[in-house]
Amino acid sequence: MTSTIPSNIGVLGAGQLGRMLALAGYPLGNRFTFLDTTGNPSAGIGEVIVDPDNQHLAAFLEKVDVVTYEFEHLPVQLVRDIEQHKPVYPSSRAIEVCQNRVEEKALFDHLGIPTPAYRIVESAEQLEAAAHELGCPVVAKSVTEGYDGKGQAVLKQPEQAGDAWRDIGHRQLIVEAFVDFVREVSIIAVRGRDGEVVFYPMAENQHVDGILRYSVAPLPDIDASVQQTADRYIRSLLDELDYVGVLALELFQARDGSLLANEMAPRVHNSGHWTMNGAVTSQFENHLRAVQGLPLGSPEAIAPTCMINVIGQEGDSSALLALSNTHLHRYDKTERAGRKLAHLNIVADTHAELLEKVRACQALLPGAPPVSWSFESTSQ
Repeated sequence: MTSTIPSNIGVLGAGQLGRMLALAGYPLGNRFTFLDTTGNPSAGIGEVIVDPDNQHLAAFLEKVDVVTYEFEHLPVQLVRDIEQHKPVYPSSRAIEVCQNRVEEKALFDHLGIPTPAYRIVESAEQLEAAAHELGCPVVAKSVTEGYDGKGQAVLKQPEQAGDAWRDIGHRQLIVEAFVDFVREVSIIAVRGRDGEVVFYPMAENQHVDGILRYSVAPLPDIDASVQQTADRYIRSLLDELDYVGVLALELFQARDGSLLANEMAPRVHNSGHWTMNGAVTSQFENHLRAVQGLPLGSPEAIAPTCMINVIGQEGDSSALLALSNTHLHRYDKTERAGRKLAHLNIVADTHAELLEKVRACQALLPGAPPVSWSFESTSQ
């Protein structure tokens, strides 16, 4: 029976997410081959085929039973070509939708998933008109290729449209109205080959300059109906796309408790890194279980957990690890401004204790922003 389980895993992309997939997969007896299309792999694990000119696809396919990816900004045609030879999870349809914000918004609309009001523009003049119509401030985003705050601009007044259009430098933009939200949250779910779905507890996320800095889960003040709404939204996406693997959906929680979808990611996600030490089964292990056709593991949280991204410059590992129940996951990368170098997972018995420990950790990390959670007054 074990011989029918695909154990040679091909991963498109070779960054830290692929590295963490491999670390989760080795106890399952998996072997990993990475196909790097950028020329700058950083996984530092498994076998890496560097192929920016698409010359070594046949060699990659010979080594793998099933293919997944850790980075959605891949040529869709490449993924379609691979699908002709080996199973790919999630499918090229999922990656195609998530690469294009217009298609993503259209899918949300089709499934009845609420989003902030938005317009699609194709010139600086249309951008200015949209800013007038939606009311500033608005955020303008490139339709393709934007992530971690790249390809975005905030317009505080319509007259900034010309500069924003030039700075982003894309032919088509999505313009979104600002939302009066209580917090940014995300829901991560996993769908198996057989259609089984499990949902992780929602996380609250703190971004600075478009880059995630902190994620905390589970939330002490989340109403069960809000979690159920998020579960329903992401299940509809999983089923519509006949999805296999981990999907992340970023949302805004408004003051009335309602949820508005921001964007989704067809892969293991930064806001799910807390699961490596704070959940029964990590998002990485569950993603691999899904793509291999294995039963999914429990997504239940073990204890309040906070993930802290280490950006640009690393702290003193000894001092950080001296904090109780703190776990350091380094990516084996050189320091560079804005670069994700590692993350820490801090686990505590209570949210009040967690907040105290996270602030102690933040003080040890160069450039780490202050911690701010919506539920602080209820966690004391």
